[in-house]
Order: sequence, then C-alpha cells, then structure tokens
Amino acid sequence: MEEDPALNPISPFVSLSEEIIFTILDCLNEDPQTKKSFSLVCKSFHSIESQHRKSLKPLYIELISRILNRYPQIHHVDLTYCPRAEDEVLVSISSAYRYTLRSINLSRSRFFTHVGLSSLAGKCWRLVELDLSNATELTDAQAAAIAEAKNLEKLWMARCKLVSDMGVGCIAVGCKKLRLICLKWCVRITDLGVGLIARKCKDIQSLDLSYLLITEKCLAPILQLQQLKELILVECPGIDDEGLRTLKEGCKSLEVLNISKCHNISNVGLFSLINGAERLSHLSLAYGSAVTADFAKCLYKLSGLKSIKLDGCLVTFSTMKAIGDWCVSLKELSLCKCSGVTDEGISYMAQRLILLQKLDITCCHKVTYASIDSITKSCTTLTSLRMEACSMVSEEAIVLIGQRCKSLEEMDITGNNINDAGLESILRCSELFSLKLGVCLNITDCRLSRVGVYCQKLRELDLYRCMAITDVGITAIANGCPVLEMINMAYCDKVTDGSLISLSQCLQLKALEIRGCPCVSSVGLSAIATNCKQLTILDIKKCCNIDDTGMVSLAQCSQYLKQINLSYCPVTDVGLLALASISRLQNMTILHVTGLTSNGILAALLAFRGLMKVKLHTSFKSLIPRSVFTVMEHRGCAFHWRNKAFQVETDPKGWLLHLPRHEVEEKWYCSRLRLWKQRRLMDINRKLLSRDDCWTDEAMSTLVDACRRRYLELNRGLRLRRQKLLCVMGRLHLRGLSSREELFVAGGEDEVDAEEGGSDGEEMERIENETALSLPSPPFMPVILPQKRPLPVVRIRWMQRRESRMVRKWRE
Repeated sequence: MEEDPALNPISPFVSLSEEIIFTILDCLNEDPQTKKSFSLVCKSFHSIESQHRKSLKPLYIELISRILNRYPQIHHVDLTYCPRAEDEVLVSISSAYRYTLRSINLSRSRFFTHVGLSSLAGKCWRLVELDLSNATELTDAQAAAIAEAKNLEKLWMARCKLVSDMGVGCIAVGCKKLRLICLKWCVRITDLGVGLIARKCKDIQSLDLSYLLITEKCLAPILQLQQLKELILVECPGIDDEGLRTLKEGCKSLEVLNISKCHNISNVGLFSLINGAERLSHLSLAYGSAVTADFAKCLYKLSGLKSIKLDGCLVTFSTMKAIGDWCVSLKELSLCKCSGVTDEGISYMAQRLILLQKLDITCCHKVTYASIDSITKSCTTLTSLRMEACSMVSEEAIVLIGQRCKSLEEMDITGNNINDAGLESILRCSELFSLKLGVCLNITDCRLSRVGVYCQKLRELDLYRCMAITDVGITAIANGCPVLEMINMAYCDKVTDGSLISLSQCLQLKALEIRGCPCVSSVGLSAIATNCKQLTILDIKKCCNIDDTGMVSLAQCSQYLKQINLSYCPVTDVGLLALASISRLQNMTILHVTGLTSNGILAALLAFRGLMKVKLHTSFKSLIPRSVFTVMEHRGCAFHWRNKAFQVETDPKGWLLHLPRHEVEEKWYCSRLRLWKQRRLMDINRKLLSRDDCWTDEAMSTLVDACRRRYLELNRGLRLRRQKLLCVMGRLHLRGLSSREELFVAGGEDEVDAEEGGSDGEEMERIENETALSLPSPPFMPVILPQKRPLPVVRIRWMQRRESRMVRKWRE
C-alpha cells in the first residue's frame, strides 16, 4: 500500500544543495542561538551546521575533545572562557586542525608551556594569528617555540613581562612574515630586541611598544621600515628630544602615530619624528607635554591629518589657530580635559574645520554659548559630540545643537544645564544611537517620552542620577526603541518594577545598570531575565528589594550573563548558589551582602566553573580554607579583596547636584582635606622604633648637624624661593598656623613653589620681620635609622605631593 504524499510532505530543503544551505547559515553568524536552533532541527541540519562552522569558542575545557570531533573545519579557536588551557589541550587542537587552523586566542588562558606552543606552531602551518596577551608567566623558552610558526602574521604579547630580548630575537628570526606585533608592557625588552624585530621583519605594518624602557637607538631601524603604518609609543620615558634630534628622517609610510604620556617629547622631538611622514592621518599626543605655538611647525607638512587627540594637554590659542589653519581636512578632534581651551580658540577652529565629524570637549570648563554657536554653525556634518561637564554651556546652546547638527549619531551632555526645551531640540537628530544625559536634573518624563518616538535607532541611553525620571519616561523609551542594548538608570529612585517590565520588550538588551534604585524588586528583574536572553552585564548594587527570587530567575534564563554586581543586596546563600548554573559568568562583585555566610560563599565558589574574577570583603579571607583558594587558582580564578567600610548614601535626594559646580567641588575638597589631616596626624604621632643599643646621643647629634649643614649647602643662593617660603609661612602665621607641619596641610611644598606672582618687596620684608622670631630652623628630613617596616615619613611625603596636586587641580 502506497503512502499518500499529502500525509508526508517532502521538506523543501531536500532539493537545496549544500552550498545554498551554507549561504543561508552565513546570514546567521551574528546570532549564535539561531544557528544552534538550526542544528537541532534534524540530523541532516546538524551535520551541515557542523561542516559549516568556522569558529569555535568552548565554555568548558573538559568538552574540548567532543567538540573537536564534531567540527572538522574550524579556522578560529577562542579560549577566553577557558582560563586553564594546559599543553594537552593545545596538542589536541593542533592535531585536529592541522590543515585548517588560522588563528587562536589564548589571551585569557594560562598553565601552558613551550610544549603546547611548539605543537601549535609546528603542526598548524596555516596559523597566521596568535594572541598571547596577559601571559605573565610566558618565558623566553615559550617565546622561542613561537618562532616555529613560519607563516605567522599577527602576534599579540601584551603584559608578557618575563619575555626578554632573547625570546623576541628568536621570534624575529623565525617569524619573518610578521605584519603586526604588540609588545605592550613587556618591560624586559630593550632596544636590542626591538631592533631585531625591525631588522628581521621587513613587512611590519603595526608596532606597539607602549610602556617599554626603550630609547631612540631602536627608532632608527623602525623608521626605515617601508610598510610601517601604525606606531604606538605610549609612555616610553626613555625617548626624549635629544635622542630624536639624531634621527635623519621619519617613516614615509607612517599613517598612525601615538606618543601619549611621553612627557619627554616636546614639539622639537615630534618634528624630528614625523619629518617626511606625509601620509600621517592620525596623531595622538594625549597627556603629554604642553602643546605650544611651535606646534604649528609640525602641522605645516601634515595637511592630510584626519584625527588629532590632545587629551589632558595644556593648549593655547596659537595651538588651536595652527590646527584650524593647517588641518582643514580634519575629521576627528579630541580636546578632553585640555586646560586652555577657550571660546576664542574653538570659534577660530570651527570656522575652518568644516569637515569635522567627531569632537570631544569633555571637561573644558571655559567653553560657553559662543563656542557651541560656532561649532553648530560651521560643522554641520558632526556625527559625534562629547561635551560632558561643560558647566558654562547654557540651555540655549543645547537648542542650537539640535537645530543645526541633525546628523548626530552620538552625543554626551552629562552634567550640563539642559532642560526640556533642549531635549526637545535634540529630538531632531533622528540618527542618534548613543545619548548620555547623566546628572541632567531638569529632564522630565514629558520630553524623555518623545525620545522614544523620534530616536528609534537608539542603542545606548545613560540616565545616571536623573532624579525626575519615572516609569512613564522609561516605558516610552522601551516602546519606541526596540534595538536598545544598554541603559543606565543608576540612582533614579522613582523607577519601579514597571520600568523593568517595559524594558523586557527590548530583546537585544545587553547591559542594565539599576544601582541604587530602591523601588525595584525581584519581580522586575525576573521579567528582564525571562525576555532579555542576551543580557551580559548587570549592576544591582544597593537594590534592597532584589533577593533570591531574582537570582533564581537569572540562573534559569540569563545564560549569557558575564558580569554581575550584588553588593548591598539582601541575597542569601541560596541565591548565590543558584547563580553557579550560569556557565558564562566570569566577573562577580560581592561586598556587604549581609545574607551570605562563609559556608555559602565556599559552596558557591566551588560550584562556579568559569569564574575568573571575584571581589570579596576581607572579612571572608580568613574563613575560606587555603585548599579552596588552590582549587580556584587552578581553575584560573583571581581574588580581589576589598576592605571598604559599609557605605551610607550621604546625598540620597541629590541635593548637592543642584548646587553650582564650584560649590560642590569646594565641599568635596574640604572633606578630603579634613580626612587627610586626620590620617597625617596619626602617622606623625606613630612612635618609631629606635636603636639605642647601637647609637649614642652624641652620634645622633652629629648626624643631625651634618644633615643641617648639607641642607644649607644645597639651598645656598636660592633667595627667591626663601622669600616665597617666608611669605606663605607669614600668611599662615597670621592665621594661627605657624608650624611647618600645618604648612604642609595648607598646600605642601609644591604649592609653595606654585604661588602666582607673590607679594611685592615691601610686603615680603614686612612679613619677614614679623615672622623672624617665630620661624623654625631650616627644615630638614629627620634622621631615622633603617627599620624593618616601611617608614611613615615616606607615605607622608607621598600624601603631601598628592594633596598639592589636588589643590592645584581644584583651583584651576
């Protein structure tokens, strides 16, 4: 009896060829869950998906043997979820993918030796990318094993602190096809190793030498590389102007140069370094020396610059004028935390940089309405504008941004004076995907609701401490922004479970921060966990109504969660143990969770399989057996102990946020200064150990006299500094602060040197006469014999220098 075809219809996929199905699977690469569902349809789909998969990222290292047998065509292996990757694992990977493997990521893995690396490099002849970042135990022997990978093109070795010139030399000799190498924080590598890389690997295109103790000796062969495009020299203290002057010519093919935090390189050295680099398009001088008028000489031949970053530098009007005159094709400019940025300079640049697309003026406190007016009038093609903490910008200036810059995609106006009218104007930027409105206290639900209507492409929203926001505004955002991926509602105390239930409609939500929201409970968190399957980052610190029920919901539904903060939550051992079923959880912070016991933490730590970082209070350190630490370290988990006291919210209603910025900073400074005084007095009063059995009073007085004479010799002739010191001490004496100890509390020695101008000669002479009898003897460091424990004097000096910097920063 023949079967009726109508009862058993033939699947349409049967007639499709394997190549067509592979094309369909290529469209599913962005969603791994969808591809997994495809493989579970039938055996045929399961086999096809196994043949199609090209990348592998196992959750547990114990499953690697079964995975290798199922997927035979793997090109990329990522072991970031496997902190313990021993030699046996690397040997099995190299044997299974001898002819297909092209890249492997071991940046989060440890416990492998030269045996495993030698197997990878020797067997996998098609291997072109190898990431060994954070391998702090990597030695020269293991580096020498990498040299067997003859076809290697990209190598990352950041923080390989045990590798020296010998190991790098072996790599340079064996891997001559290298195009990218990162040696960041490899502190044992010197000019010799870097020079070998430059001489042997002629095809280098990207070179990262950040934080190395190198000098200009290795730069000569580096700048001769014909294909070098990117050179990163962040915080290399051995490179200075004197050495750079010896360079004859720069690298002609260089396109990206980063010399951030290089305080010994000024405009003179920069001119030598970029001499002849006509293709240079990206230049970063962040947190370096002052950028003065001579900077124009460097920009004269760099008319093709597309990006300049001067974060944290001292700039002048002449600097900004040079940028506006010579860099007319500039598309990205970063002046974050730059002192010296004024309306005059910003207006001059904006009128000439009409092609500018990204601008960062974060913490430029002198910027006002005039600057925003010039920027919005000339730079109409802006796509990114960051102006956090620009407190002098008025609400009318925010309105101009929305009226003139309608192509904005990213905007940060955290801490600015923006009201509903300004937010209404920003709604015209319909292409916005990132909007940060933190500490904007005047925003209400009325205008925030319209953001959800007009900015439907929004993916990131920051509402940190927006006290007036309620469930009405959050619900409108959730309904109008279906592709929302990150939202920060920290300390929005009027937000309740209704907001979380509405946000559960955003199925692509990956990061949620609801720290300090007391009205949120486990009901809202359960709704997020049930619907937002892609949630990876969660911060519920100080959410006093989220308990074990919310943790159980996370354990059942949020299997992609990687990072969670449970501090100050009423979670017990049951809830913590439930989280252990989340296989991808790597980072967890547990501080001041009163419902936890030592036994509960012990059981949870042993249950977690993929945990890599845990923050715990020091009170639990003595309660956890040493054997447990050994097991966790064997798995690759690191413990971070914190001794923080229980924090009480000092400003729950956000009243300080309503004050002018200078008043808030003054209150903060006074509290920090008061705390510093208390700590310092404790250090001064601490009794130091003595050595009466070895030193007599006569010998001690001789040493003291010698130190006093040495002080006078070193300071002979410094009349001006002495006058300034007398002047400041005289002022303190008139206020009742005559001792040198209180002089340091008032600002420190550095602050004495930083006095602007000072008084005239007559005032100095008068103060000197008034304080002649009360001044102490010439100051000198007390002679203290070597002790076994660190001396408090060292910490006092460090605190003095730190406090002096705080004073100067606050005054600026």
